[in-house]
Amino acid sequence: EGYLSRDCSKSIDGFLETVHDLPIHALLSPDEQLRDMISKIHPSIRKFVFTASVRHHAERCLDALGISDLFDGIIDVKDCQFETKHSESSFHIAMGKAGVDNPESCIFVDDSVTNISAGRRVGWRCILVGKVGRDCGKKVTTEHAEHEIDTIHHLPHVLPEIFLPTEKSDQKEKD
Repeated sequence: EGYLSRDCSKSIDGFLETVHDLPIHALLSPDEQLRDMISKIHPSIRKFVFTASVRHHAERCLDALGISDLFDGIIDVKDCQFETKHSESSFHIAMGKAGVDNPESCIFVDDSVTNISAGRRVGWRCILVGKVGRDCGKKVTTEHAEHEIDTIHHLPHVLPEIFLPTEKSDQKEKD
């Protein structure tokens, strides 16, 4: 039974709005390096934000970072029927929302070992971002991650195949 079994959508929405009422633009600023990196992902690759938060909060964060126009959509906790990314079912829902049938075609970039483990169990390619836990401050690692990187900005180093060729790689092919 529990809290979600009752008709409480207004209460849930009010709670989620309150906990996400943060001064986003004071906490985040445009990240040109991130924007440049994302814009160099091959255009055939669709990009979604998969968040345990709500859409409005994710939109505000993407806007503050200056990258909101680079994504095909947002899959939020409401889309996943309030399941978190700890749950394999949320990954299946995300695939449905994104129109993806093959889990191996999904690349999941996240800072949670638990989320990475769930994604890998579903068959997604998983990249752990941050080698120090955001909550514990200790070194984190997992055998479920295909790669572990310090920051999202290092993604091209571990997955160069998803990015457009650079002038350097074009030159190497000519040599």
